[in-house]
Amino acid sequence: MADTTDTPAVGADTDTAGKRPKSVRVVLLALMIAMMLAMLDNMIIGTAMPTIVGELGGLEHLSWVVTAYTLATAASTPLWGKLGDMYGRKGTFMSSIVLFLIGSALSGMAQNMGELIGFRAIQGLGAGGLMVGVMAIIGDLIPPRERGKYQGMMAGVMALAMIGGPLVGGTITDHWGWRWAFYINLPLGVVALVAVSVVLHLPKKRSEARIDYLGAALLTVGITAIVLVTTWGGTEYAWTSARIMELIGIGVAALVGFVFWQTKAAEPVVPLHIFRSRNFTLMSVIGFITGFVMFGATLFLPLYQQSVQGASATNSGLLLLPMLGAMLVTSMVAGRVTTNTGRYKVFPILGSVLMTVGLYLLSTMDTGTSRFTSGVFMAVVGFGMGCLMQITMLVAQNSVEMKDMGVASSSTTLFRTLGSSFGVAIMGALFNNRVQDVMSERGGALGSKITEQSAQLDAKSLEKLPVLVREAYQHAVSAGTHSAFLLGAVVAVVALVAAVFVKEVPLKGAGPKAEDEPDAPAAQPPVAEAV
Repeated sequence: MADTTDTPAVGADTDTAGKRPKSVRVVLLALMIAMMLAMLDNMIIGTAMPTIVGELGGLEHLSWVVTAYTLATAASTPLWGKLGDMYGRKGTFMSSIVLFLIGSALSGMAQNMGELIGFRAIQGLGAGGLMVGVMAIIGDLIPPRERGKYQGMMAGVMALAMIGGPLVGGTITDHWGWRWAFYINLPLGVVALVAVSVVLHLPKKRSEARIDYLGAALLTVGITAIVLVTTWGGTEYAWTSARIMELIGIGVAALVGFVFWQTKAAEPVVPLHIFRSRNFTLMSVIGFITGFVMFGATLFLPLYQQSVQGASATNSGLLLLPMLGAMLVTSMVAGRVTTNTGRYKVFPILGSVLMTVGLYLLSTMDTGTSRFTSGVFMAVVGFGMGCLMQITMLVAQNSVEMKDMGVASSSTTLFRTLGSSFGVAIMGALFNNRVQDVMSERGGALGSKITEQSAQLDAKSLEKLPVLVREAYQHAVSAGTHSAFLLGAVVAVVALVAAVFVKEVPLKGAGPKAEDEPDAPAAQPPVAEAV
């Protein structure tokens, strides 16, 4: 493989000595747009789905519009990271943008649900490279000491996407039609593509080794099986059904085969030696749990607020504003403090404590909890996740050599994605079972019948229920969220234990490698102040 320690540069337009390239600001803007595209898409499409089904039909295949995208994103994430390490970050990142835009354009032109599902899969393949590419390019360009500041900005973009996605999706669908929910990606993507093409200059790489096709295939099969189990289990199929058992068997066999093959492959997709770093392994665990908690919370909090507190579903993104706003602010502060001090261990520990406490507080909510109180509880969780979101990526990248920056970024992203799949599935199963039990107790035969098909009722269905049954459902949702968040709090304790064992290796600035920093990657030149 070509030498990966060459000096990266971002354009030739620099200030006088001691100052950094001005054009990095353009690159950072392009990276933010790419991150926004990857995060915003599912949030927008979720709002547009009722309209899409109304025009294209195929209600029975509705879930596959999201599942196809999620599967393709998860399966392709580690491959994009490895390709960037082998063949160069810039070309790989631009390829992912192009693929995402092609999938967006085709999705907007879909004439039936089958086409839309296929085109969403193409879009998901590109999205897998967007997330990894953004983080890996930041890792290439910016010294570890300063990386937290920029990754904190990216976490802010993620929070804004989650808040604004439903609002943007609803506005676009109402005024321009659902197809523009996909077409809106095109001008933004082109801007990012042009900026990256013109301004970003990184060392070109060319690996002599061949791509590990067998490893890639085994990993893809394993990830696909895991995501399908967590997506279908308890909804499409019973957890003990033959189909779920088959998928579990296939997934376990594929992943065991993958791990074995990675010890033999000349250029493994995920080099197992990166897990010899204690910090990298611990950050993978913390990232998994953060994904588990975050996406479970974003699923059940709006449901609780709409069903129990009577909030409107129209601006559903605003319901999560206390949590996401706290996450945004804390991510920015954590990144800035890490940059100024070079220290970071306090954030995983503090974040895990706040996340655990916040989830426990959320588990205490009942039918009498006010919106203000629930907002305070959500903010506590948000502060915790803000301490963890990008610090996990920063420490993971700081724990590997430059030549493994891509696979480190992709592996961390993958663990967070898998965590979200498990979180939604396990917390969802617990929630559904609890809701059905309480509805049987309080609502009798009618209550059981109402939640027989789904434990989640929309606002219109809820309004049609008799008063007694509606009250029973509100108690059932409160009980379900109690169980789900209590489980989340227990799982979050594992993140706290992992954080305690993190070894704080001081993050380097732009200078040469210090003798007391044995685990840190090779030094990199500085690039720019924050935009």
